[in-house]
Order: sequence, then structure tokens, then C-alpha cells
Amino acid sequence: MTSEPASRDLSDTDEAIVRSVDGGFPAAVASLGELVRIPGIAWPAFDASQLEKSAHRIAQLAEDTGLFSRVEVARAPVADGDGELGQPAVLAVRPARAGRPTVMLYAHHDVQPPGDEALWETPPFEPTVRDGRIYARGAADDKAGVMTHIASLRALAETVGDDLDLGIVLFVEGEEEYGSRSFVPFLEAHADEMRSDVIVVADSGNWDANTPAVTVSLRGNAHFHLTVRTLEHASHSGMFGGAVPDAMMATIRLLGTMWDENGSVAVDGLAVRDAPTPAYDEAQLRSETGLLDGVSPVGDGTILSRIWNKPTVTVTGIDFTPVASASNTLSPEVTVVLSCRVAPGQSSAEAYAAIERHLRAHAPFGAQLEFSEIDLGDSVLVDTDGWAISEARRALADGYGVPSVDYGVGGSIPFISDLVERFAGAQVLVTGVEDPHSRAHSPNESLHIDTFRHAIRSEALLLARLNERSAP
Repeated sequence: MTSEPASRDLSDTDEAIVRSVDGGFPAAVASLGELVRIPGIAWPAFDASQLEKSAHRIAQLAEDTGLFSRVEVARAPVADGDGELGQPAVLAVRPARAGRPTVMLYAHHDVQPPGDEALWETPPFEPTVRDGRIYARGAADDKAGVMTHIASLRALAETVGDDLDLGIVLFVEGEEEYGSRSFVPFLEAHADEMRSDVIVVADSGNWDANTPAVTVSLRGNAHFHLTVRTLEHASHSGMFGGAVPDAMMATIRLLGTMWDENGSVAVDGLAVRDAPTPAYDEAQLRSETGLLDGVSPVGDGTILSRIWNKPTVTVTGIDFTPVASASNTLSPEVTVVLSCRVAPGQSSAEAYAAIERHLRAHAPFGAQLEFSEIDLGDSVLVDTDGWAISEARRALADGYGVPSVDYGVGGSIPFISDLVERFAGAQVLVTGVEDPHSRAHSPNESLHIDTFRHAIRSEALLLARLNERSAP
């Protein structure tokens, strides 16, 4: 983690930008609340019309800035989907003038399902302000990212106006939480008009609610379903238990081979990145995660090395008999969902191959294994020496009033590697509005209101300064 001192000398334009952001902040919060109330979820079990509604509302917000020559809601075919279309995305374009660079602003408007609503303290799609935070599904991930872009553009239009020569591409995806299945076809269909010199991905987090960060590394992911079979049909556990291995027994034994006694992943062929990490103690981990008293952390090495630079294996779902329906039966098959994070620098395909080899080699009692629903995404290592990241650090320091930090993230944003591949030479800046207490994807997701304000200030300052640069 590195930092840069906060700048004290703001230009007249910078001062005007900050005043504009602060004056427009209530409207930004109101627009965010409007978007949060639209439950746009890309998974097939949910109402797809809500994604249409969300996309069209964002398109109108983009149109209302007055900055774009064209705004549209568009779909692209799902990769290898036999003509199936992906979810609606918003694309707004303003060509660069006078030799200025073009910046792409990315966010996504789809959200995770709410999960068990009984675990929410307030309704998941009704934004509620409590203790300086806005609670709602998508309040942080990633509708605040959408509104950071829109509110920054509003300030830019108000302060720079007709002197704006910066090229801008606003790209708001509609299926990031569902695997970005049409992402690459969308880029291919719109490659020329989306080509950019700088790409700002507003879908990450910060060191804490007061300290901004530029994300410079993210782990990759390998996500798949594993089915374990031992019987042609269920049998009486009393009549045959003790001689016949049931599928749950085999699954437990198999999964247990994937970690050592410390909880570290024990799969040959999974890489570990060797990189320094800043100070971060167990007390901070407990505060940010809700780790129960008496429950110890897992793994070895520094805590942040375990989160940023090492692989993980997590069971995130299981198909098995519910407790209410349990009977004295030997189960014939069990399906689990495994979500595995891959150390930065290792390809997800290589990591998945190592995991599959391990599971096949350790299948107990000759249990039959089936692998399905395989979804891979590569890790990200951002070039930290470019001029754009230097500008981003300075803008974050000025927008938040404290030094920015370079930050690693244990999560994954696989589509960034697609952006890097298709827009060679573009500098990628990964930012965001989340903090360690945002609980993205979990019940009671929230957005720290002051972080939101500072994020908008920072992005608006960055865009205004890019408007004064020549394209590379």
C-alpha cells in the first residue's frame, strides 16, 4: 500500500468543481434512492422488466446531463448463447475534441438478490438512512458507482460547459452480478465508439470510510458446481449404513482434503503471489467481518496476504435434503457450489485445472464426480506507473482530503481483463465507494454518505483535469 500527500492548492476550476458537487449532492442522493428502488436483478428467477426500467432511467439521467451526442439502451448476444440476448446496458458517447483524451466510465446497474429478507433490518429496496449510511441492496454495489459517474458529469457540465473537449464513454452494464455473459460481444459490437485512453471502473472499495484507494490488484475466480454420486437410488440408513458410503459422507471427506489444518488451501498447482502488504491486525479483521468471539482466523502469513495474494476455496451452496424434510436415508448424490479465488498472476483456467485434478485424485470410496456450470475469470494487476493513475491519486487526495492508497482486493472483477485485451494501451483505474462495512452482497448492504460525496468530488476533479491534458 502506497500513499501520496493530499494536495492543498486547488485551481479556480477545481474549487468550482467542488462547489458544484456539494451543491448537487442532495440531487445525487435523491437519484440514487430512485435507482435503488428498482430491483433490477439479472438472474433468471427475477423480473427482467425491472432491468429494463433501471436501464432506461439511467439513460435518461445521462441524457439530462446534456453532455452526450448519443445515448442508447442496447443488448448484445450472450457469448456461446445460441442467439440469447444479454441484459440491457446503457451506452452514452461524447467524442473528444481538440486532441483531448477519451475516458470510459464503467459501472453496473444490476444488483444481487436480497437473500433472506428476514435478515434485513429495513426493506432491501427502500433506501433508509441510519447513522450516516444509506441501507439498501445496491446502495453501494453498484448504483452508487452509477451515480458517482452521473453526479460527476453534472458538475462537469455546470462548471466546464462549452469548454469541455474531453471524450466521454459512459458504459453501465446490466448483468455484472450474473457473470457479464454478453460483456465481450457488447465490446466487440461497439469497439470503435468505446475506444478510450483511460477507463474508470467504479466497482471497488476503499481502505476505510475516510481513506480513498485505487485498486491495483484483484484475485481471479473459478466458480463451478460439483456433483458427488455414490448410489443409484436412496437406501435405508439403518439397513445399509456402515457398509454403503452415502453421497454426503463422500462429499464431506472430499471437501476436507482441500484445506490443511490451518485452513489454508492445500491444492497442488495453485499459485501464491509474493507481494508486500500493509499493517492490518486481527482486531481490524474482526471489526470488519463480524468474526465471532472464540473463532480464530484461518490461513498463514499476514492477514492481507491471505486476502489479496493467496487462493481460497469456499462452499457457497449445496443441494441436499432440507432439515424439515430429513429422513433416515442414505443420500445417492449431493451437489455443491464452489467459489475459488485465484492469486493475482495465475490464469483462472490453470487454477481450475489444478482444482479439478485434486478433486478427482481424492474422490473417496470411488465416488463419481461431475463438474458443471464452470465460470472462470482472470485476475488483475494494474500498471501503477502510468500518468492516469498519478492523476487519480491526486484527485482522490483532493476529493477526500487525505492521502490516497494503492490497494489490493480479495474479490474479482474478471471483465477488467477483457477491457485490457480489447482496448490495448488504455490505462485502467479501479475505484469505488464501498468501505469495509458496506456488506456488499449481504443483508443490510449500505453506503457511507460522506464517502459517496468524496467519491463524486474526486471523480469530477479527475475528469476536469483530464480535460486539460492532451491525448497520449
